[in-house]
Amino acid sequence: MAGSALHHDILIIGGGSAGIDVAARLRRAGAPDVGLLDPAETHWYQPLWTLVGGGAARLEESRRPQASVMPRGVAWIKDAAVAVDPDERVVTTAGGIRISYRQLVVCPGIQLDWERVPGMAEALDTPAGSSNYRPDLAPKTWELVRDLRSGTAVFTMPTGPIKCAGAPQKIAYLAADHWRRTGVLADIRIVLVLPTPGMFGIKEFADELERVAARYGIEVRTRSELTAVDPANRRATVTRHATGEAETIDYDLLHVVPPQSAPDWLKTSPLADPADPAGYVEVDRHTLRHVRYPTVFALGDAGSTPNSKTGAAIRKQAPVVVRNLIAAAEGRPLPAVYGGYASCPLTTARDRMLLAEFDYSMRPTPSFPFLDTTRERRDMWYLKRYGLPALYWNLMLKGLA
Repeated sequence: MAGSALHHDILIIGGGSAGIDVAARLRRAGAPDVGLLDPAETHWYQPLWTLVGGGAARLEESRRPQASVMPRGVAWIKDAAVAVDPDERVVTTAGGIRISYRQLVVCPGIQLDWERVPGMAEALDTPAGSSNYRPDLAPKTWELVRDLRSGTAVFTMPTGPIKCAGAPQKIAYLAADHWRRTGVLADIRIVLVLPTPGMFGIKEFADELERVAARYGIEVRTRSELTAVDPANRRATVTRHATGEAETIDYDLLHVVPPQSAPDWLKTSPLADPADPAGYVEVDRHTLRHVRYPTVFALGDAGSTPNSKTGAAIRKQAPVVVRNLIAAAEGRPLPAVYGGYASCPLTTARDRMLLAEFDYSMRPTPSFPFLDTTRERRDMWYLKRYGLPALYWNLMLKGLA
């Protein structure tokens, strides 16, 4: 098939939650020619990986065959994008296929840059290192948590936008709650390394998370970052942003989250925001249309919108993209607006959760105004554990939520 050519009226790059949701909505709206470019054979519900790492879910629950979630009538091209020419309206794949399009939706997800922190990738291959950001390692995280009876556990978060920005904290709380329940919490030093000034960007949620961290005796290092790992000697170097002062922490368990960016091919494309070294697609934050290429839209983790990169954000972005895509094709003004909604379900124990919902205003925007979701709640735990996965598989991926 190398060197061959295809054409689709609407081409979607990426078959994750964003791409499948948009494809399903387009088909429901009657779009006759939708192509979706993605090489994956497995579709993952990634929010469950934190619970896998915390011993509260099985990895098998988070995956299904990609073919089973592909909307009927969508042409699935099992290949990966390596280049895009928005002037010629052509995408080139790893297999050498050139796909022309009339309109393009870009949602290839986010790239995990393990190599940007010296020693981080190597630490994952040692008995004491893990990360819930890889599905093959999430079960290992639980094994490490379950087997640790004393010592030091370090949980880290990188600078810059990442998918599910609450995940680095969530696993720390789930681990601490397990150690509390098994009577060993007093024998384990827990260090949580955050690059941010506080626990969360919105005071109401930050205050509650400070109480949670204090309850578990977690040492929180704000405005700090993991800058190196010596996996052979189980040492983590944590650097304070303001002073450049480095602290070395010997660990018995290390859970890392890698720096993240747009896929490399996207960074070097004309679609990337030239002012952003992370290379995200430069879109209008309300219409989600590219600021320089009117036939291109983007959503999800690879977009430049200044909201948290979460599945909940995608759920609000997908209908905006579809409505505006159809309007643009018909030469009408774009009718739909994305207000920056994002949601971060923060598990604070094995039966408690804090549901942080907010938008561009950076104020709480609760979906359940009759519930105080700025506090830990047991009912929110059941939403996270059972409600949201059911919503994802049964409604969101079918363009119904």
